[in-house]
Amino acid sequence: MKTIVLISCSSEKESTATTAEQLYTSSLFKKSLACAKKLNPDAIYILSDKYYLLKLEDKVEYYDISIKDMSSQEKKAWGEEVIAKLKQVADLKNDKFIILAGENYLKQILPHISSENIELPLKGQKRGVRLRTLNEEINRLERESNK
Repeated sequence: MKTIVLISCSSEKESTATTAEQLYTSSLFKKSLACAKKLNPDAIYILSDKYYLLKLEDKVEYYDISIKDMSSQEKKAWGEEVIAKLKQVADLKNDKFIILAGENYLKQILPHISSENIELPLKGQKRGVRLRTLNEEINRLERESNK
């Protein structure tokens, strides 16, 4: 069983082509990524509104597409594509997933992953609360690693 962390992209981005890890510049993305790395998972992937599922090192270009602006049919298609890509790198029934993403992403992918293997530490939280939760989790993980 692998542990996989999924984090959502952000609307704040670098304007030039770069790696997925460096493209997104929002404080929420950076905190999510820092938290994901502290968890020492087997893999970290970014849920991208344009590219669906990205490895941190994938080369990407700036885009201006948001899942918030998609129709319900487009969101459904987006979710199906994310799940198809996840199936290539993970076992949806047995791997553990820690998902650091908002409701627009969760609604599209949760029905396809075994619910007993999912952790949703940010579920239902607004942006400011998510940042605080991530800070607390990063601090907790740092304290544990220093013991």
